[in-house]
Amino acid sequence: MDTKQVILELRTQKGMSQDELAEKVFVSRQAVSRWENGETVPNTETLKLLSEVFDVSINTLLGSPRKLICQCCGMPLENDDIIGHNHDGSFNEDYCKWCYADGTYTYNDMDDLIEVCVKNMVSENFTEEQARSYMKELLPTLDYWKKYDELSDNGQFEEFKKKLINEINELNVDGMPKVEKLNALVGKYVNLEYRLPNGQAAKFLNEAKTYLGNQLECEYGGDRCFGVVADMDFILICTYEEDGKNPELVLYKKR
Repeated sequence: MDTKQVILELRTQKGMSQDELAEKVFVSRQAVSRWENGETVPNTETLKLLSEVFDVSINTLLGSPRKLICQCCGMPLENDDIIGHNHDGSFNEDYCKWCYADGTYTYNDMDDLIEVCVKNMVSENFTEEQARSYMKELLPTLDYWKKYDELSDNGQFEEFKKKLINEINELNVDGMPKVEKLNALVGKYVNLEYRLPNGQAAKFLNEAKTYLGNQLECEYGGDRCFGVVADMDFILICTYEEDGKNPELVLYKKR
C-alpha cells in the first residue's frame, strides 16, 4: 500500500475524522486530506507523531518500502509486533524486541546470542553447523556489534541479570535446576493461560513487553518443564508440559 492508503486505513480503523487526526499531529485538516489524496507525504517529525497515534512504525506508514533487519541479531523485521521500543515507547526500527527491550540492549556477548539464535534456525535444510557459521559471519557486519563500544552500557544490564539469576536460585524451587542464563522473551510468545478461582482463564504477562527468562527440564525427569519469567518487578515460575499445556503457577514473587 502507498502512504495515502495506509493513513486513510489507519484513521478509519481508529474511527477518527480528518479533523481529529489533524489536531493530534498539529496540522490542518487540509494537510490530512492532501496525504490521503496522495498529493503530499508527512514530514519526518509528523511521521513520528503519526507513529505514536497509530502505534505503528514509520516504515509501515510509508508502505514498508524498506526491508528492515535487526541490527543486533539479523532477524527480518517483517511486522511491527517484533520491532523494539525506546524508553519513551516509540518504535526503534533498528532492532527486534528480543535484542532491544524498552531502551535496553539485551545482549553483550556475541557467542551467547549465536547460541540462542542457532536453536531457532536449525531445520531439515539448515544444520546447526551451517546456522552457527552463518551467524558468525553475519553478526560482525551489523551496526550494534560494529558500534558495540559506543552503544554498550558497560555491563550494567549483565550485572542486573546476574543478580536476578541469584535471586531466582535462592528460591530453591523443588525439582528446578539452577538457572545459569536468562534470555530475552517477548510476552506474546511465552504467555500461558491459567485458571482463576472463579474459573475464568487469564494471562499473566503483557504480550507486547519483553521479559527475561528461560525454560528448564525438571530434575526428577518426566515431561514437565519449569518456565521462569522475570522483569524489574517480579519473578514468576511455573511448571507445564513440554507442549505448553496444563500450566501450574509455582511461585509469584514481588521483587
